Amino acid sequence: MSPETATPAASRRTPAASDVQSKATSRLLFVDNLRVFLTILVLLHHLMIIYAGTGGFYYKEGRQDFITSALGGWFCQVNQAYFMGLFLLISAYFVPGSYDRKGAGRFLKDRLIRLGIPLAVYSWIIDPLFVYVGLALSEGLSMPLWRFFPAEYFREYGPLIGAGPLWFIETLLIFSLVYVLWRLLTRTRPAQPAVETRFPGSGFIALFALLLALVAFVVRLWLPLGWNFESLNLQLPFFVLYIALFGFGLIAYRRNWFLGLPEATGRLWLGIAVLLPLMLAANAIPDDSPFTGGWRWEAIAHALWESFLCFGMCIGLVYLFRRYLDHQGGLAHFLSRNAYTAYLIHEVVIIALAYAVRDVALYPLLKWGLVALVAVPLCFGLSSLIRKLPYTDRAL
Repeated sequence: MSPETATPAASRRTPAASDVQSKATSRLLFVDNLRVFLTILVLLHHLMIIYAGTGGFYYKEGRQDFITSALGGWFCQVNQAYFMGLFLLISAYFVPGSYDRKGAGRFLKDRLIRLGIPLAVYSWIIDPLFVYVGLALSEGLSMPLWRFFPAEYFREYGPLIGAGPLWFIETLLIFSLVYVLWRLLTRTRPAQPAVETRFPGSGFIALFALLLALVAFVVRLWLPLGWNFESLNLQLPFFVLYIALFGFGLIAYRRNWFLGLPEATGRLWLGIAVLLPLMLAANAIPDDSPFTGGWRWEAIAHALWESFLCFGMCIGLVYLFRRYLDHQGGLAHFLSRNAYTAYLIHEVVIIALAYAVRDVALYPLLKWGLVALVAVPLCFGLSSLIRKLPYTDRAL
């Protein structure tokens, strides 16, 4: 019986630990589909930066009229509020089960292979080469590669590790290492059976979102939005939500919350997720610096908006995909298998495409849409080819 149709008596039943584990570790197709959606959204987000000029990126172009900058800024700010946090939430959901099955040593080895190898290859080989070629084409750089890397690259252009979108892989690896340490430090405690509990009530979620908004506001008194720990390429002002959502994902696995999310709660927060983006007006203001941090009402308003939108999107999208997209055909299965590698390579692909059509004169938003129609299938197609290379099966 599903959580939505359970009787009051049944909903109070505490299942056996093995029952919870079997449901939580079974293949969740709606989560796979949600990962694909987020991967494509990241690609579209970075393409929008190229053509709307909002945010930092290697390459930007576009006519900065009001419509382009307003719609582009709105699109990117809405995405920024939730999409990487949701990525961390669904990634964390599968961490406890994986650790339980493999133990500390094998779990850590697998994390280092699947996360550490792509992180190192991209940060220390692909990104330096990409930057070098870009500088040679755009600025006529004549310095030999052996001089550019590593000294010039690390001093002027790249972080020590976590270049480009690989900051997320770096973050996930750090969080996974912290989880391993926590499990090792607490392994002497008596084992507690897994208990399936009701999904938290909306009042509790709202209170938690409010608390996180206040913590984020305090953090941004010293580290305003846009501040970056450059050596590791980590934008720490966003990490209040990132840490909370990773922890939420760990708890959600034990409590089986992805499958136990009530319909009423899912619909409510999905509605919040739809309404809150309409309230965003900062992009229509020439100077949005008051929203980035400091003792300003705009900063606390933005932190509240971001926190509630994040929870609305996370809960609403989990509900939406579980309710309507818990199945896969051939195309969805293909996209799901190749989503991780598509994420890893998407930055190089979209910048190369954008640079190739830089002289094509089109309205920026139209150009964004047309390039996206090529970039999305190209990223997933190249991902499929890369994954067929020798020795890539474990890492990708």
